[in-house]
Amino acid sequence: MPHDPIPAADDTIGAIRAIVGERGLVTDAGDAARYLTDWTGRYTGEAIAVVRPASTEEVSAIVRICAANGIAITPQGGNTGIAGGATPHGNRPHILLSLDRMRSIRNVDKAGRTATVDAGVVLQTLQEAIADDGLIYPLMFGARGSCTIGGNLATNAGGSNVLRYGNARALCIGIEAVMADGSVVSDLSGLRKDNTGYDLRDLLVGSEGTLGVITAATVRLFPAPVAVATAFLSLRDLDAALVVLNRLQDVSGGLVEAFEYMPAPMIAAICDHLKMRPPVEVPAETGILLEIASSRPGDAVPDDSGMQTLQGIMLSALEALMEEGLVTDALIASSEQQRQDLWRMRESVGEIIFARRNVYMFDIALPLARVPDFIRVSDPEVAAAGFLSLNVAHLGDGNLHYAMTSDDDAAWTEGAVDGLKRRILERVREMGGSFSAEHGIGRSKLDFMRRYRTAERLAAMQRIKSALDPADIMNPGKTIPAP
Repeated sequence: MPHDPIPAADDTIGAIRAIVGERGLVTDAGDAARYLTDWTGRYTGEAIAVVRPASTEEVSAIVRICAANGIAITPQGGNTGIAGGATPHGNRPHILLSLDRMRSIRNVDKAGRTATVDAGVVLQTLQEAIADDGLIYPLMFGARGSCTIGGNLATNAGGSNVLRYGNARALCIGIEAVMADGSVVSDLSGLRKDNTGYDLRDLLVGSEGTLGVITAATVRLFPAPVAVATAFLSLRDLDAALVVLNRLQDVSGGLVEAFEYMPAPMIAAICDHLKMRPPVEVPAETGILLEIASSRPGDAVPDDSGMQTLQGIMLSALEALMEEGLVTDALIASSEQQRQDLWRMRESVGEIIFARRNVYMFDIALPLARVPDFIRVSDPEVAAAGFLSLNVAHLGDGNLHYAMTSDDDAAWTEGAVDGLKRRILERVREMGGSFSAEHGIGRSKLDFMRRYRTAERLAAMQRIKSALDPADIMNPGKTIPAP
């Protein structure tokens, strides 16, 4: 079926306005500003307009217009990223394509335990919408009240529950996207098995909008837990962490959902910021936020003291670990409020770190067994430079948000910071790790891609990009460094 004629370049904005209406077009600089600066405030871009389509059909028509007129497109979800991936970059004309009007939950299949949603659906909105059905969508992190499903998939987001459920890619079983020529590829059937050639879903997830615009997805749902056991642990040292994690996995049958590392300096910063007491009396040099959850009714059965079976399992395991000297102290949440307070501590970390004047945070992944060695060498190195380490980690999956910061402007020089970054990243490489775990590449890690990814791998990525987006209009200047 032939398409309508493509408008002339000088009438691009008028043609887009005809598609999305006044509500879907932002050209005023003041109104557009919140879309054009990222959450951290470090990345700002320019666009001829912010375009807010309300449907996949509108996205398709907009992309066709931009393709015909050589206009670049930067897709954006909730604008909660911290790598500069959703902010326009470069001197060529751009539109900022916000999916924030595409917020329809198209279908919830309670029997099949899937949901099909528009890309602009806010993560927490989906979670609340399925709660009454006894279901959860387990992607979990502090930005869930504003980040969107499309953005989560575009960056292959992780969070605190990856240990049990996997990251965004593992939770996605169907995708719809508009490609660089305006064509729509769609497979939202929710099939668990469909081995029919190249998997465009897995290619688009994590591509940060450089291959196409994700407009909808079918995601996996899970039964809501009926029993939850939460605790803050102080461990003997970081070497004990894997032993503790594996023991808890063994006794619970693999029910550990979160195993979050929060060492003493991070706890001190959190407590100062939130004006609260530390969770354990003696500062936890190796602090762990632990959560175990079960949907099995038997795990929710209380004993004579009112303790749920699952809580009893956790308590027995912790008592044994204390006797062995691996766990030195523990606070077990005795109420939902106490549990929420512990999670509030964890979820305030990003805000606390990025509020500091001089800060750099790595988003690295390491083999689990190498994490203690990395911390043992890196922390003293950061201290020797006159900086403070403020770290938190999804320790169960080896993802460290390793931050260094300083209030001393004289010490925080470009040479000192860059030298330390290079040494730390070389250590990550030597230990078999990755410089990017869950925040994406965006603009912030392009140099790392050049330095730590082989020429052959980058060339293969560039060929994929060129094949699907030959005019390079889809989020140019992101994810893949220029040849």
